[in-house]
Amino acid sequence: MENNPYAAPAAVVGDVAGSDAADLESRKASRGKRLGAALIDGLVNLLWLGPIGWAYLLRVQAGRTGLPAPHTSGLLMFIGMLLLLAVLVVNCFMLAQSGQTIGKRVLDIAVVRGDGSPISLVRYILLRVIPVGLLGMIPVVGRFVGLVDPLLIFGKERRCLHDLIADTIVVDI
Repeated sequence: MENNPYAAPAAVVGDVAGSDAADLESRKASRGKRLGAALIDGLVNLLWLGPIGWAYLLRVQAGRTGLPAPHTSGLLMFIGMLLLLAVLVVNCFMLAQSGQTIGKRVLDIAVVRGDGSPISLVRYILLRVIPVGLLGMIPVVGRFVGLVDPLLIFGKERRCLHDLIADTIVVDI
């Protein structure tokens, strides 16, 4: 046969096997890494919460004194909203691409489905974020949900309530 340099490669490539349960169990992120990622994400949120909180305090102080709020409060509010949008866009992009938030990227962990497949952004938001947020808004019950959600990580499976609802796990990458 003649060797055609323009022909498509003819190598046989086997399918990559899916992650089995033992592999996923060994790849689960430690509780410390998950806590660290949550703390980093919290610090990132201070970027936009700081200016908004400062603007709010300026307006409250102006209300107490009867003076009009300084113009800087509106500018601070605008900057805070821009930073909120930036953090939201960056996190959504990273979640859609790799299942990571900023904090998870720093600590080399990611959220995947229970079978090891990538998680979609829609699933992340609709099943991992919103249900626990809505449950947290229920009077009395919300306090318990806010406590039970993170405490479930100390169970045998090392999965929080939001992980169980969305069928996700957090793994080392």
